[in-house]
Amino acid sequence: MLADLGLHANGYRALTSRPGHHYTAIQTLPLTLGVDARTVVRLDYLRKQRNVTEYSGDLVSDADVVECVMQAEALYVFALRWLRKNKKDLL
Repeated sequence: MLADLGLHANGYRALTSRPGHHYTAIQTLPLTLGVDARTVVRLDYLRKQRNVTEYSGDLVSDADVVECVMQAEALYVFALRWLRKNKKDLL
C-alpha cells in the first residue's frame, strides 16, 4: 500500500485488474519516493514470500515475518517524511 502511495502521490497508479501491480508499485519506489535499490530488493523478496503463502499455503518463516513488519514500519516513516517534504498538500 505504501508503494501505491508513492505512485498516487506522483499522479500514477498501477492497474489492480492486471497481474503484476504489486511488483510494479514496488519497482517504482526509487522513482516515486526515492527508496534505495537495496530496500527495493528486500521488499520484492518479501512480496514473493507473500505470494507463496497466499497462493500455495506454504508457511513463511518467523524471521521473514519480523523483517516484513520492520520493513513496513521503516517504509511508513520514509514515505511520511517524503510526503512532508514533497507533497504537504496530501497530508
